[in-house]
Amino acid sequence: MNKHQAPEISVIMPCFNAAAYLAEAIGSVRNQTFQDWELIVVDDGSSDASAEIVTRTAQEDGRIRLLCQENQGPYPARNLGLRHARGEYVAFLDADDWWDPTFLEKMHRAVGETDDDLAYCGWQNVVEDGDDRPPYVPPDYLQEDLFARLLRSCPWPIHAALTHRKVLETVGGFSTRCFSSMDYDLWLRIAAHTRKWARVPEVLAYYRWHDKGQISAVKWRQVLEAWRVRRDFIAAHPDLVAHLSRPQVRQLIDGPIREQAYQALWQRDLTSAQKLFRAALRYRAWQWQDLKYLLPSLLPALLFENLIHRRDSAA
Repeated sequence: MNKHQAPEISVIMPCFNAAAYLAEAIGSVRNQTFQDWELIVVDDGSSDASAEIVTRTAQEDGRIRLLCQENQGPYPARNLGLRHARGEYVAFLDADDWWDPTFLEKMHRAVGETDDDLAYCGWQNVVEDGDDRPPYVPPDYLQEDLFARLLRSCPWPIHAALTHRKVLETVGGFSTRCFSSMDYDLWLRIAAHTRKWARVPEVLAYYRWHDKGQISAVKWRQVLEAWRVRRDFIAAHPDLVAHLSRPQVRQLIDGPIREQAYQALWQRDLTSAQKLFRAALRYRAWQWQDLKYLLPSLLPALLFENLIHRRDSAA
């Protein structure tokens, strides 16, 4: 591809203080077996050497471009990248994650074979200085009750999909109202627009979990923002869940708050547990046996934590 010819795929990479991982992420794009791509790195006001790393690499490879903005977060950065994308298809890769070398080739082949609008694949969460999560290949969602399934949880992470650029433009790109769940919001809005999807049943995307400023690190915020995404989506598209009973719809919207409150409690993330039990009480997403945690969650944070620790000691 020469610099005047539009690439087949635009890869958009938001970057904020990711100098420790950036070269590896860029390298995973440059090492793809499918080479008709452009990489747009959007530096989101980094204070480290991220911009210098991109500039240096762009001098070696003319397919790489650097855009800069004041710090606004990854979703405005992705939207900026989208406005500059020239490819027929778009993939998103964060500056601390990476792909299998065949990711673009296999994803592009999947959408091309059946003229689909989107392809998705499996992924693995890799924990820095910890135990990696098992690799996961998602099901063929189109063979299930699609929206009942999608409304349970985000179907795939941001970097495990390849999407037609016109689809992204049609749905308006990323919303920025719920920063930890806007990829989930995007996939739901795309599902309302098109179900021309292809599944690639292989693990081709890798998510690095390092807990250094990642927006997914604050569990309670992620859970409540996903709740808002589900609620707003159903309000905007009641026809897509009209086949479900009212209790089923309510469970889809509110049920994860209660479930994740207990998970946070078991993991002793007591800040998240307290906030989620309070939310379960507020939105009436609870059962009678939950009162032993719901009522203490109304206490000041320190008293709630002390009560849980005392229960641990007495157990």
